[in-house]
Amino acid sequence: MHRHFKKFLVIVLISTLTIALLHIVFPLPVLPAYSKIVYDRKGDVVHAFLSPDDKWRFKTELQEISPLLKKALLEKEDKYFYYHPGVNPASMLRALVKNVFKLKRTSGASTITMQVARLIEPKRRTYFNKVIEIFRAFQLEWKYSKEEVFQLYINLVPYGGNIEGIKSASLIFFNKSPDHLSLAEITALSVIPNRPSSLKLGVNNDAIVAVRNKWLNYFLKSNTFNKNEIADAISEPLTARRNLLPKFAPHFSLRIKNTDAVNIRTTIDLETQRKAERIVSDYAQKLHAYGIQNAAVLVIDNVTHEVAAYIGSADFSNAADGGQVDGIRAVRQPGSTLKPMLYGLCFDNGLLTPKTVIADVPTNFDGYYPENYDSKFRGAVTVQYALENSLNIPAVKALNLLGKEKLIWQLEKCRFVQIKRDEKKLGLSMILGGCGVTLEEMTSLFSAIANNGVYAPANFLLNQSSGISDTILSTSSSFMLTEILSQIARPDLPTNWEGSTKLPRIAWKTGTSYGRRDAWSIGFNKRFTIGVWVGNFSGVGVP
Repeated sequence: MHRHFKKFLVIVLISTLTIALLHIVFPLPVLPAYSKIVYDRKGDVVHAFLSPDDKWRFKTELQEISPLLKKALLEKEDKYFYYHPGVNPASMLRALVKNVFKLKRTSGASTITMQVARLIEPKRRTYFNKVIEIFRAFQLEWKYSKEEVFQLYINLVPYGGNIEGIKSASLIFFNKSPDHLSLAEITALSVIPNRPSSLKLGVNNDAIVAVRNKWLNYFLKSNTFNKNEIADAISEPLTARRNLLPKFAPHFSLRIKNTDAVNIRTTIDLETQRKAERIVSDYAQKLHAYGIQNAAVLVIDNVTHEVAAYIGSADFSNAADGGQVDGIRAVRQPGSTLKPMLYGLCFDNGLLTPKTVIADVPTNFDGYYPENYDSKFRGAVTVQYALENSLNIPAVKALNLLGKEKLIWQLEKCRFVQIKRDEKKLGLSMILGGCGVTLEEMTSLFSAIANNGVYAPANFLLNQSSGISDTILSTSSSFMLTEILSQIARPDLPTNWEGSTKLPRIAWKTGTSYGRRDAWSIGFNKRFTIGVWVGNFSGVGVP
């Protein structure tokens, strides 16, 4: 007895070593790459991309595999999945007997693991290839847990054409995630991979229902589901048809497409995004008559620093007007929009207050003669008046008083990339727009003013804050700037709007670049900051 046990142990050891050696010599094929999906903060699909091999192959995460889905698929495909090592010997023996006595292949014995092996390495159905499939099944069970093997199965199972995986089929044909599928929908999806050419959702729905109901009755007989569940599933109509996948927020989605994750959870609020897209599109149509072709908008939550809406251009599909250019990241001249930051720094350095009187008169700064936008001079004015009316000469005086190095240093802390590159070339004219900035940089800067002077970079991914923050202005300076910018009359409200307490209180600042190439408007309240840029990506100015 002892001798037989030793022989058995030797055989097991040799077999294990042989499989381990083969595993090293013939490793598992590389798994297919998944398509990427961009989600909004509530879990709605914002944008979907094809996989690198042009498949709709979405990864179903483990938490998206509902107990209902797992129960139905295991009963139909491999009820002993959790009890075998990748191959079910009893099923294989039964299939072999049937095939031999009928002199043709009438029954398969593929476990879910073996099906995964076939899906990652498709081969012709031969007995030799079946041996390879069995070996691959052992490899899969060796490398992955049962849950991961099951996950691979539902992610790779074919649904005809370029659609692979239950999540892809669920989103495309039912417009819902797999954890929201009903028993009837799960069963319908489970029968299609067996006959993908003749059972096409949206084309052969009646035939699918017939096969679906056959399996539902099988579930009833096997006590997998109770009578009421089966009755409800059988009575449920199949209304599936192929739907187009969402393509919202194209600039934003392309920007974060290269994130490591395939299911990308973002901070975008799809309802806000779509509303903003419509507003921008409608507004841009009105501007076309003036020769202005494009616009971009960024909305940032001041509390979380999360981006709620991201519109890179008025129309992504309009190639004639550079619609695919991302206006949020494009480097443009800021006009007067840096003036609030300058005055805030002057407040913090004890150089000025809102009531300080400053002379708005012709001034020579070593050969540089700035002018106001209307070529007029107003004499003695307060800093508050100068900022409210965006006067240029007082702003240049303030920068000369502060020193441009201090402004540049603070802007570099706020990740102003082009300003960092050009810091040695910049002069006093930078405060009037003689520098390069992006809408993202400017909106984040104003968001810092709204957030009591604390800067943090815009955050695009849900629950993945950068953790970076920097105090760029004091709370008191931020408060004074907010008060001043809230006094500026708004053109979208009645002239006597100040007398109404029910209207929204917005702090805002505009800017127009040299040559009238860029128009800016950035506004904020306590909760949100909205940055708007309007102009032409070609750089053509509009008087």
